[in-house]
Amino acid sequence: MPAPPDAAHYRPSPARLRRARCGMIEVAAGRLVSVRPRLFARRVSQLEVSLWGRLAHRLRTGDRCWLYYRQPRRLRQFLIVDYALSAQGTSLATIRGALGALDELARWKRCDAILCDVTTARISDRLLARWGWQAHAPSPWHRHFIKRFYGQYPATDTLAGAMLARELASPSDARLALCR
Repeated sequence: MPAPPDAAHYRPSPARLRRARCGMIEVAAGRLVSVRPRLFARRVSQLEVSLWGRLAHRLRTGDRCWLYYRQPRRLRQFLIVDYALSAQGTSLATIRGALGALDELARWKRCDAILCDVTTARISDRLLARWGWQAHAPSPWHRHFIKRFYGQYPATDTLAGAMLARELASPSDARLALCR
């Protein structure tokens, strides 16, 4: 039985990434570390977010962000952000880099929209509106947001597109910054 690929050198093909229903985007210091397809979605409960999420955020240091997404079988035109986890020293550029990679992935998959449920109060509605997200399906217990494309994708950050293409195609360690 062959050994599993080393995570540092594992780069899925663009075709496999387009087909994958679930995955994880990892960004560190404003640079894309990896986009990994997963077999199963990272589903979390409200309790896990409030307890484990806060603890993990406090214990992890550095400038890192992990963003878990999925594409439901019945609704292939949507991407759903299931979980985003950041370290204590995560910068705005790193978060913006993860969202830029998610936007580019939505373009590759020809998705109409990205959906998320924001549970932390540290992410303001104003910031999300600035980045193109709109409040969706108001609820007293949840803050649902949607970023709509419907074939009209925002101007591509050429740096993000080039970085994703290079990250998936070349085995080199050179990584470009997503944010300037």
